[in-house]
Amino acid sequence: MPLSAPATQPLIALRDVVKVYATPAGDFPALKGITAEVYPGEFVGIIGKSGAGKSTLLNMITGVDHLTAGEVVVRGPGDQQPVSIHQLGENALAHWRGRNLGVIYQSFQLLPMLNLVDNITLPMDFCGLYRPFGSRGRALELLRLVDLEGHAHKLPAYISGGQQQRVAIARALANDPPILIADEPTGSLDSLTAETIFELFEKLVGQGKTIVMVTHDNSLAPRFTRRLYIADGALVEAESYASQ
Repeated sequence: MPLSAPATQPLIALRDVVKVYATPAGDFPALKGITAEVYPGEFVGIIGKSGAGKSTLLNMITGVDHLTAGEVVVRGPGDQQPVSIHQLGENALAHWRGRNLGVIYQSFQLLPMLNLVDNITLPMDFCGLYRPFGSRGRALELLRLVDLEGHAHKLPAYISGGQQQRVAIARALANDPPILIADEPTGSLDSLTAETIFELFEKLVGQGKTIVMVTHDNSLAPRFTRRLYIADGALVEAESYASQ
């Protein structure tokens, strides 16, 4: 179970979250009543083996999949009221997500026909925040943050996988969201590149971002500020997870 959290309001609160998938073999419970909280400024690692329910849990937090039961409440920046995200309509949820969450995928999901600058400005355009000059300037600033400013006008195919992951991080930061959600962002990278990506996450947490990251790599556990271990769709004690 998680270590004791700071005495403040949670940024993300999951309450008895259940997700059941209908399959030809019958109902499959992917999540079995998950209750957890994430606090501002934390770097939370969700650690579990393949099929444990890690990515499903992230999909509940981002709202890209519907929950079966329970509730996910997320606070926006500043004094915004908490939002029960699964009660929002699809359009409202997509707009809310674009302004409040930055999502980073293992497969990068950069658009191949757009150069790096345009990939980063896309979330700004989607949320109605695009400004012809200011937005491109911010995209270049974010590429500078991830040490890729010199590649700004290249297509994704012309940079390495590790560089594409850094662009994906820059894109996730486009609208300056308070929360970053990362699904196995280092899983397909070599160890040196993975270390570079992890160090970038640590830097962002130091700048005030809150990050929730899924990983199957238990060796990363000591570097998170807090850890949630998941097995068979339920949160477990670290000792129980280690004994599996």
